[in-house]
Amino acid sequence: MKRIIAALLTTAITVSITACGSQSAAGNTASSDAGTSDTASVSAGTSASETAAAGASDKVYTIATDTTFAPFEFEDDNGNMVGIDLELLDAIAKDQGFKYELEYVGFSAAVTALEAGEIDGVIAGMSITDERKQKYDFSDPYFDSGVAMAVLSDSDINSYDALKGKTVAVKMGTESETFANSIKDKYGFEIKEFEDSATMYQDVLAGTSAAVFDDYPVLGYQISKGIGFKMPLSMEQGSSYGFATLKGANPELVEMFDKGLADMKANGTYDKIINKYISK
Repeated sequence: MKRIIAALLTTAITVSITACGSQSAAGNTASSDAGTSDTASVSAGTSASETAAAGASDKVYTIATDTTFAPFEFEDDNGNMVGIDLELLDAIAKDQGFKYELEYVGFSAAVTALEAGEIDGVIAGMSITDERKQKYDFSDPYFDSGVAMAVLSDSDINSYDALKGKTVAVKMGTESETFANSIKDKYGFEIKEFEDSATMYQDVLAGTSAAVFDDYPVLGYQISKGIGFKMPLSMEQGSSYGFATLKGANPELVEMFDKGLADMKANGTYDKIINKYISK
């Protein structure tokens, strides 16, 4: 009798274990097919990269941008922040299915926050340079730019030589500042740094600075809006703009940006956004 009872108990336990195992496997498969982000429900044998991807859908990335860098990010007449960078990021995020929050902090503050690990990425007309590549992971280029000099419309400055003894306005941490520093000793001018574009332009309009160095498309946009500047010289060849993350911190975000950018270029959304802000 004891042997019979033991056999029955063994059979019952085996059936129970088998049933639970089948139910668990079925539940994991259903969750995975539904696109769940709960890593606990990912079935055994899933790779680490697939597990990370499953968990990424619930993450909200914090992305910083500039405050006054028209036409890439700026405040419109209704008080709304608009621009190429903002529309492009929004389109890419929707295409790739990731969530984000924007922080409008200014270019210099955005870079500082990125290096401190306080944010996940920066999109602010950021030039891709070899020096920056040492610290940041960049997306594929999304805009080709260059540096230009602008002066007041009635100014007689028409060369770098004419800047001798004068003050030139630049924005901190930008490629324009780097370029101005590279030629200031040769042409004998002083540099005045600014945190934001609006204050920098106002300094030139007030006559305190004789000229400003900034990205060509930004100056072109300001001139088209009647700011009272002119560009007496051709554009200096510059770097392309890219979306940046801290090196090694968010590779999946850069990958999604690149895939989304390719989709935007393929379906015409990219050209639509660019043409909205920059006339050809």
